Amino acid sequence: MAKSDKKKIVSLGRPPIVAVLGHVDHGKTSLLDKIRQTNAAATEAGGITQHINAYQIDYHSSKITFIDTPGHVAFAEMRSWGAKVADLALLVVAADEGIKPQTVECLQYIKDARINYLVALNKIDLPDINLERVKKMLAEGGIPVEGYGGDVVVAPVSAKTGAGIDDLLEMILLLAQMADIKSSPESELEAVVIESKMDQRRGVTATVLVRNGSLKIGEQIMVGRVLAKVRAMFDSAGKIVRVALPGQPVEVFGFATLPPVGGQITVGRELPLAAPVPAVSSEPVSPEPVVEATPDEEKVKIILKADASGTLEAIKASLPKECQIMKAEAGDVNESDVALAETVKAAIIAFNVKLSASVKKLAEIQGVKISEFKIIYELLKAITDAVAKQGKSDLEENVLGRSQVIAEFKIKNIRIAGVKVSEGEITNQNPVFLKRGDQILGTARIKSLRVGKTDVLKVKAGEECGLVLSPALDFAVGDMLVSFRKAEV
Repeated sequence: MAKSDKKKIVSLGRPPIVAVLGHVDHGKTSLLDKIRQTNAAATEAGGITQHINAYQIDYHSSKITFIDTPGHVAFAEMRSWGAKVADLALLVVAADEGIKPQTVECLQYIKDARINYLVALNKIDLPDINLERVKKMLAEGGIPVEGYGGDVVVAPVSAKTGAGIDDLLEMILLLAQMADIKSSPESELEAVVIESKMDQRRGVTATVLVRNGSLKIGEQIMVGRVLAKVRAMFDSAGKIVRVALPGQPVEVFGFATLPPVGGQITVGRELPLAAPVPAVSSEPVSPEPVVEATPDEEKVKIILKADASGTLEAIKASLPKECQIMKAEAGDVNESDVALAETVKAAIIAFNVKLSASVKKLAEIQGVKISEFKIIYELLKAITDAVAKQGKSDLEENVLGRSQVIAEFKIKNIRIAGVKVSEGEITNQNPVFLKRGDQILGTARIKSLRVGKTDVLKVKAGEECGLVLSPALDFAVGDMLVSFRKAEV
């Protein structure tokens, strides 16, 4: 019998992948900073993590890969992904606060992912911290810790002083050894995109975590329907990587469009590339504008730009229902965004992205409002406040003109309101609300505005006109149609 030519694959232990989870401000990033001897927390706006980050450290003769997940309530999906791709979870709990809402949420993600975890009890350097009292509180809150009827390890640590960190790392390696995590660089590739972003100078980049097999420069890869050729890879320290090994996170260059976060990577020479993948260039990347929906006059219309796909999805999921997203995209604000905003009368929300001088100038000329944010809770508060101002009870604060319905006409089953402007002016550029007595019955835009048979842009006080509303409102003679300006975001 001929011997098989198939190469035997030997599985070896690989670095454990540890998802770092916990409530906002409980010290996840600060703890990782102390472990890595870096200062990432200081570079995060507002001192809170707003992206998924992945790092690999060397500890004695072993490696550990950490996935740092955001703690803010808006980043629930990111925390969920972090738990799903990990082998173990490190639940960070501040000793002075104990269990908080996102702590409970993270526990559920850990249970859903069916992975082992341990607790890093942080901030033990603070005065009057009673470890046994905190452990008892954890047990009562649903974390079955050792000594209180469970087997979950609690590692007291201080991200400030470094106390307890060696014991924490030793315990992580012990749990990884017990889990018997195996892999081989020769195996079929198992890798996942944990973040992707658009950079105006460098193009599209994706943070990729290799779980098994290996990823090499020059290979053709596919994530969902997104195709690429790996042009370059860098590790978390910014060093060039030619072959990404099991357990290693790398930043990958070579995508023409943003790969989906959470997408599995397929590799192989036989994958057909739909189009040549552009090399990293200094030329700006200007995606074509895509209107995601028909404008709804009753909603606050938004064009959303963010620095990364994961952040973009987190913001979209947290917006109030009164918002309508006309376009959402990772990358800097460009001229096409301004043009679209002017067309659909939307505000541009720019989260942690750049605005060129030419874009700012165009927005000023077009009368487009661009609001810049670096901290997610400030962004969400601003939008929530704008939505509140947009509420019907506040419409009277932004009145541009008032008119009274004095007649009703019908042409081909289309209702036309004949009105006389009593104050200010009525324009086809601004929405109107229908008022009967003290009651506001609805809002609409002016689809057609005519004086006699002539289409006009505006009608001033003392003049009469006919107008068609979209959507149609059930007006009656004597009602008021009031033109107003929408609250700015």
